[in-house]
Amino acid sequence: MKLYTYWRSSSAYRVRIALAFKGVAYEPCFVHLLRAAGEQHSPDFRAKNPLGQVPVLEINQDDALAPALLTQSLAIIEYLEERFPLPPLLPRELLARARVRELAELINSGIQPFQNLSTTAFVAEVAPGFDKALWYQRFIAPGLSSLEARAATTSGRFLVGDEVSVADVLLVPQLYAARRVGLALDGLTSLLRIEAECLKLGAFASAHPDRQPDRE
Repeated sequence: MKLYTYWRSSSAYRVRIALAFKGVAYEPCFVHLLRAAGEQHSPDFRAKNPLGQVPVLEINQDDALAPALLTQSLAIIEYLEERFPLPPLLPRELLARARVRELAELINSGIQPFQNLSTTAFVAEVAPGFDKALWYQRFIAPGLSSLEARAATTSGRFLVGDEVSVADVLLVPQLYAARRVGLALDGLTSLLRIEAECLKLGAFASAHPDRQPDRE
């Protein structure tokens, strides 16, 4: 397997955690999102993902001439969960599985897109005087507050109960990104506690942006 990744991408960070948690070996291929106007826009990378985003997981298949290319972090994580079911990232109980997906989707669709490089670059282009700090406070902070409120009723040691799940795999990169854009996290007591528990685990620690070879 190859993973096309960028050290600071929260979506790529998610997949690095999942791969490490599952103990799946892979070859990292670094795509610099800022250098040379963004390597994700090169024809070679666009052939792998026409949307021009990381991550992309390249999967060798014995019965195919060419490798399969998977994009979108949640789809990649679900693929890894089904192909490598142990250790699990989804609980066995039906409602708990749905709860994990609920919280993961809250992050994936309700928070992360507002900090996406292409989103903020476009808004800055069309709105003179664009205040990034105000944008993040308006759109990302409420999402994290909603997640904190849900965690009050769903969490144990981790976001849903006492076992690591896909929700935690998305939480840790999101909190890293929130700090990077300057948001105060003081009121997120449950989320910060869960993050600390996650970072005690080798899979989360090894996937951290500061430990990536392409970190600048």
